[in-house]
Amino acid sequence: MNLSPLPAIMLEPLVRAALLEDLGRAGDLTTDAIVPKNHRARTALVARQTGVVAGLDLAVLAFRLVNQDLEITVERADGSHVAQGEIIASVAGPAQAILTAERTALNFLCHLSGIATATASIVNAICGHKAKIVCTRKTTPGLRALEKYAVRAGGGSNHRFGLDDAILIKDNHIAIAGGIRAAIERARSSVGHLVKIEVEVDTLAQLEEALELAPDAVLLDNMSLDELRRAIVVVAGRGITEASGRITAATAPAIAATGIDLISVGWLTHSAPILDIGLDYRGSID
Repeated sequence: MNLSPLPAIMLEPLVRAALLEDLGRAGDLTTDAIVPKNHRARTALVARQTGVVAGLDLAVLAFRLVNQDLEITVERADGSHVAQGEIIASVAGPAQAILTAERTALNFLCHLSGIATATASIVNAICGHKAKIVCTRKTTPGLRALEKYAVRAGGGSNHRFGLDDAILIKDNHIAIAGGIRAAIERARSSVGHLVKIEVEVDTLAQLEEALELAPDAVLLDNMSLDELRRAIVVVAGRGITEASGRITAATAPAIAATGIDLISVGWLTHSAPILDIGLDYRGSID
């Protein structure tokens, strides 16, 4: 997998803010009271479940922002499949720093690995078909770039990052404009030649009307399998086709078999369960 890491300059403010939120006004009262300042320890980030890793750079940054002298060895990089009990990374050094950073590191790592794992489950389910699994803008505020990165770590692709990426004409836009034709015409007259236009349709009649104005892509929303197959025939390669609507690993294969180009799945970023990862104490360093 050719997975490019996110620049550290994007990650540092998010991790720093999370640490400051956790440290509050008085720091780590529990660790400072119980763990001697000079105690050094070995620990390991261990997968409690089988899944796909994502978010290691944030976890590493959390530890290093607390103490830059911690020794961190990555065993399974982002995008790697891990089995239950497998070590993802080891962290050694001052125990106070390790325990203080632990929760922030795990919050990012578990959340993003959960997204990557969920994405991989659907990507694997449609293996052999041309369709790609893409995410949506249904993301946690402030964490969109991270969550979309996690989708890529799981083998998926990204849809729009924001409202300024492209034009996506949805049902409310169509209703306010007075119809599909008016919406597409207004959109095309308002943007530059590099901006793509996609229009959402619910019926084959709407699809045929939209295709008359040659949008770059059509979003076939909540269509049945039969409707999707007929829609692919109607489009006949004149644009990119995308299917959406409560799609899971169980339903995705049949949808991919229709010949659709893209399958968008909103729950990957807004509802994927975490991947359970823990920090295990492995002993003191003399």
